[in-house]
Amino acid sequence: MHALSPDTMADPAHAAEPHSASVPAAASTLCQRLVAEGLGTALLVAVVVGSGIRAQQLAGGNVALALLANSLATGGGLIALLLALGPVSGGHFNPVVTLSAMVRGALPARDAWRYGLVQMGGAIAGVACAHAMFGEPMLAWSAQSRTGPSMWWSEFVATFGLIGVAIGTGRSRAGLVPFAVAGYITAGYWFTASTSFANPALTLACALTATFTGIRAIDVPGFVLAQLAGGLSATLVFHWLLRAAAAAAIAPTSGD
Repeated sequence: MHALSPDTMADPAHAAEPHSASVPAAASTLCQRLVAEGLGTALLVAVVVGSGIRAQQLAGGNVALALLANSLATGGGLIALLLALGPVSGGHFNPVVTLSAMVRGALPARDAWRYGLVQMGGAIAGVACAHAMFGEPMLAWSAQSRTGPSMWWSEFVATFGLIGVAIGTGRSRAGLVPFAVAGYITAGYWFTASTSFANPALTLACALTATFTGIRAIDVPGFVLAQLAGGLSATLVFHWLLRAAAAAAIAPTSGD
């Protein structure tokens, strides 16, 4: 379930490429970027948890219908938040996206850890926000079991694909990153056994909701490790793939 859009690798082969939505605007101060990341993560989690509560209330026990409603609301909310806040902070809303940007040299380490902290805080605030709207306790431990090799592999695949889609789209069609990322996350609800959390901040937050989108606290470490592994793997693979493509594009054609 979610997270967002890495940016262009800072190297000469890509100097002429447009930056994706996750490259912070040069005019944004660090304070503005941190507020945007915290607010965006909070609103994203509120969308995920709140739509899950509403879907469960209205679906009459039909889990497929509830999941459909939850996935569509998440995809729509993600597009809106990326378009609104991406130009300020880069629209990460996800520690794995931030880690990927740092590994690729697009975000300094001194800023990356601050991004991670506000994302975690924003995610918890988002749960409390959703609970307040539906009369739930502010925070409540989830009893929803999500563990085992199939779940961990699902989170690896979901996060690998998320980072890959964001990097690849950001290199070629930067303006479409919000739609590509949201489309992938919406699909991830359905093609993964875990419903595609793909975001450590969201995963932690969902341990604090005893509702449709919850996960037991004891299951959180397995998800987060799989997400980190998937995100880092995608960063390395797609950086290699796209560097090769860029080199081929600028190489002189023989026989001319």
